[in-house]
Amino acid sequence: MKNFIIRVLFNMLIILIAGRLLSFVQVDTWQTALVVVIVLTLLNISIKPILTILTIPITVITFGLFLLVINALIILLADYLVTGFNVHGFWGAFVFGLILSLANMLVDAVLAKN
Repeated sequence: MKNFIIRVLFNMLIILIAGRLLSFVQVDTWQTALVVVIVLTLLNISIKPILTILTIPITVITFGLFLLVINALIILLADYLVTGFNVHGFWGAFVFGLILSLANMLVDAVLAKN
């Protein structure tokens, strides 16, 4: 439970920082960032596995890089669902997804040491 709370807070912080530093991502408040984290978590649990299974052939052909496209689509869906969170365009969502993925890799590495 402690690791989950750390992940949620860290992702919220990354979303807030991205909203301030990147011109193609806008986050209104910290409450919006928290809602975005929750929505992204729910979408990653429910819809992402279905999309991943449906796109296995293209994912294999692209050596897994198509999963980054799926991440961008999930972020665009979160943009549609959450008011106060805006990502401008597919490439903005793609870059934002890369940043979130890299940040989560860092958290995973830190939490694995504990």
